[in-house]
Parts: sequence; structure tokens; C-alpha cells
Amino acid sequence: MAFTEYVVKIHSRCNLSCDYCYMYEMADQSWLNQPKVMSRRIFDDSCRMIREHARRHSLSAVDIVFHGGEPLLAGKRNLEYFAQAARAALEPDTHVRLGIQTNGVLIDEEFLRICDRWDIRIGVSLDGSERGHDRHRLDRRGEGSYRQVVAGLTRLLAPEWRHLFSGLLCTIDLQNEPVETYEALARFEPPAIDFMLPHSNWVTPPPGRTADESVTPYADWLIAIFERWYHAPKLETTVRLFGNIIELLLGGRISSEAVGLEPVRLVVIETDGSLEQVDELKSAFAGATKLAIRGPDNPLDLALREPSIVARQIGLAALGDTCLACPVHTVCGGGHYVHRYREDTGFRNPSVYCADLKKLIQHIESRVQADIRAVIER
Repeated sequence: MAFTEYVVKIHSRCNLSCDYCYMYEMADQSWLNQPKVMSRRIFDDSCRMIREHARRHSLSAVDIVFHGGEPLLAGKRNLEYFAQAARAALEPDTHVRLGIQTNGVLIDEEFLRICDRWDIRIGVSLDGSERGHDRHRLDRRGEGSYRQVVAGLTRLLAPEWRHLFSGLLCTIDLQNEPVETYEALARFEPPAIDFMLPHSNWVTPPPGRTADESVTPYADWLIAIFERWYHAPKLETTVRLFGNIIELLLGGRISSEAVGLEPVRLVVIETDGSLEQVDELKSAFAGATKLAIRGPDNPLDLALREPSIVARQIGLAALGDTCLACPVHTVCGGGHYVHRYREDTGFRNPSVYCADLKKLIQHIESRVQADIRAVIER
């Protein structure tokens, strides 16, 4: 197995101050020791490392996602250099799919021209309606960022740039009405919506979770959206979590951090060039993302041998007895690795959202099976 997706941290700071941010507001504060901007030399070295890894493993394509912090703080000239350098270093031997995940505040015409020139697909973080978004996603002055984000998003949605739009990322907040949240996102006609469970674990449980497993507020929230989405007269957008669950229920294979048992294919490259695991792990404990890579070989090849990476490559063997006894474990896959952490047993646990995931998956399964039976009977 090889790494095929690279989250490249081109800037380690942010121009917003979201109170739920796993980078700045949780257990790991290593961002304080990172360079603010990835240097061009470090980026070039990273591209050579990726090229060697891709050639060794005969990869026909890789994904490189510019990330942060807020990646647009790196500056337009740096962004253009990084995009050009990545394509020059890897293509034509390995096709490069470039993307960027941004809070949208700094999107302007020049940025869009650069993304168009180098085919960089743009994902924007938006938490629903103005009221819902501004509850947590504040700027440095403590004011809501919704109007700034929508201004940038509106520029992206102009006819000449819309083809660059890859979708919206929304962090779930139980205080926000679910269908209202979905419709507030769907009105922008995104190609896809990602609903992200708050990054919590058994040490720091998510808001609204209780010891009573019959109480499943996150499943209930998502099921309300699923019903609205699934029964719409036409497909309005892709909701990745729902689509992935349906694919797995039908026997397919998908690569996802949230569900399923496929090996992890993603690695993070920090602004100093160091390799780390998926950065949501910073929500668990300080140092959770660190990889102790030593040796003369390509660091990416060495990282594949790290125990913490290996644990995410072995599918069923990584699950504990509780998960293996569950009827939906091949779909759930134990849930997001980040959400399994306990101080005493590490990550070999069910997700802190276990009851929610089980209820959601079984609800979707019942809907899909009913539709399949109806088709067969006709």
C-alpha cells in the first residue's frame, strides 16, 4: 500500500478563530513551533519525495491538497509557485489532482485565475445558515465570518469559475436545525457536501453525548438530513457520508476516513516538511500525529512501516471485539480513527459515536433495501 493523498500545510496560521478547531483549540499545540509559511525549498523537496514514492509504487495519480491553517495566507505568488512546481515535478509520469481547502474569506478574482490556470479544485468550509455558521466560526475580532465567506463563495460561483468548486465542508452542531442547515448549504448547489462529526473521543466526549446509548443525537440529526436528501425529487448534491455508506452496504469499496475498512492512503506534510498522520488526531493528545521516521530511505516509504500507520492498514485486524461483534462493522469500520481514543486502550475501541453510527447505517440500510425490494417486485 502507498500514500496517494497528500495534505500539504502551506500555512500554519489562520485568519479565523473557530472555537471547535482541532488545530488551535485542542490538546496539541505544536502549530506554535511550525514555520508560518512553507518555504519553496521545502515544497520542492516534498515534491521530489512524492515523485520517488509514486514511481516506486507505480502510482498513476496522486492528490495534493493545499491546507492550513488557512492556505490562502501563504499568498498568491506562493500558491502559484506550489501548483506549478507540483505539476512540473510529477507529471506526466504521475497525474496530479490539485485541491485547496479554504475558509473562503480571501477568495478573490486573482486567486480564482490562479486556480483556473493550474486546475486547483476549491473546497470551502461553511456551517450552514448565517446564524449557525457564526455561532462558532468567528474572525479575530470575535465577529461572525458568514458574510465574508459567502462573498468569497459567490465569486467562486460565477459562471467562469464554478467548474473549480469541489464542495462544502460543514461541522455538525446539534444546536443548528439539521434540514435548515442542509438547505442553507444546498442553495449554493455544491457538487458535494461533507458533514463532519465534531472531533471528540472517549476522553473528551462530543457535545450532547450521554452514557445512555439509546440517546443518539448525531444519528437523529443526520437521519433528518438523509430523509430530506434521499427523497428529494432530483439529486441536489452528493452527501459524501451517505453515498459512502450506501456504496459499502451494496458491497463496494471506498476510501474514507469516516467509514469503511480500506487502508489509510493519506499523509500530512507540515510547513517544516515533516510527515504526520491525519491532523485531526491533534484533538486526541499532544503528539498523536507524530511519526518517528528514521533511516536513509524515502521518508514516505519509511512511514508505511510505522506502527501507527500499520494499524490503519490492516482493516478488520485493527478492530476490537466490541466492533467485530457488531452487525454493521464492515460498513462502519469502527468509525473515524480519531474518535476511538481512550487513555488506557489507545485507539483499539469503538468510536465515541458508535451508537449514532450504528443507528444511521441501519436506517440507511432499511431505506435502500426497501427500494431494492420494490424494484425486484416490479
